[in-house]
Amino acid sequence: MRARWGLAAMLLVLAPVCAEYLSGYDDSTGSPATLLGNLVIFVPLYGAPALLIRELARRYGVGWPGIIALAAAAGVVQAGVIDQSMFSQSYRGIDYWTALTEGTFIAPLGLSATTAIAFTTGHALWSFGAPIALTEAAGRSREPWLKLPGLLLAAVLYLGAAFVVLRFHLETETDHATPAQITGAAAVALALVVFAFTRGTRRAPARERRVPAPVPAGLIAFVLAGAFQFMPETWLGATGAVLLLALAAVLISWMARSSRWTMAHQAAMAAGGLATSAAAGFFSDPIGDVDPVARYIHNTAAVLLVLALGAVGMRRRAERTPASPAPAHR
Repeated sequence: MRARWGLAAMLLVLAPVCAEYLSGYDDSTGSPATLLGNLVIFVPLYGAPALLIRELARRYGVGWPGIIALAAAAGVVQAGVIDQSMFSQSYRGIDYWTALTEGTFIAPLGLSATTAIAFTTGHALWSFGAPIALTEAAGRSREPWLKLPGLLLAAVLYLGAAFVVLRFHLETETDHATPAQITGAAAVALALVVFAFTRGTRRAPARERRVPAPVPAGLIAFVLAGAFQFMPETWLGATGAVLLLALAAVLISWMARSSRWTMAHQAAMAAGGLATSAAAGFFSDPIGDVDPVARYIHNTAAVLLVLALGAVGMRRRAERTPASPAPAHR
């Protein structure tokens, strides 16, 4: 029980760290006190849904395609309904927001293709998917960690944090999502959830095929994620981002169906993807006035954290990661 609760606590903290802290984009960058204080809202906002996604998946036999679909659904809700950044043209007064959105703005939908792709993918992979993968690699990947009271507590924490963020947005921002936009975002999220619990539960038979060793696999993830993050804010960049996501999905699915695919591969690829976010922090321009020395210390610590987590997960080389584990109703 202590081990399961420890893993749950790890995911609760790791998800917000990956979502908000690795890239060092905010004015809290380099301020340990502020970073710790912000976890009061970020743990329920990111950690709780990450934990719920993981627990539901392991209880109902949802494999990794379904987990990513659930994570994408949570990302759509986060960016489209809760903080509504997906539909904003002046979010938090960020000076580069117009340049980020105007190149691929779709007027009938009131959103930018660039930010819609970036936010949905960012939450699905960086905020939820990769933290789940790394935490599972640390132990007990095939069984639920929490019982019903723990699940209810996570749900209540998430709903409370979502309410606080939504209220803050409505009180401080000028661009708000319309009812039609909120309905559309909710419909997309629902479709992703349906996919997760239908096609996402299908098992893919393991095949005898060679796959790269864990470290080269992690480097592949690093390169693909880096190319995705540095795509320009144009229609060419948006198209390239979609093609890269498709390529990554096909490549990872092909490797994961190998009988030689292990938890070490899962940990290495998750760490490789997160490492791009941490490394990108060295090139980002944080919001507000951030001390340059504190910023580089923050970015360096983020890279080292990701590498350490990947190294811990890669110790488990022998355990096969099933494409869709059997349901474990508890």
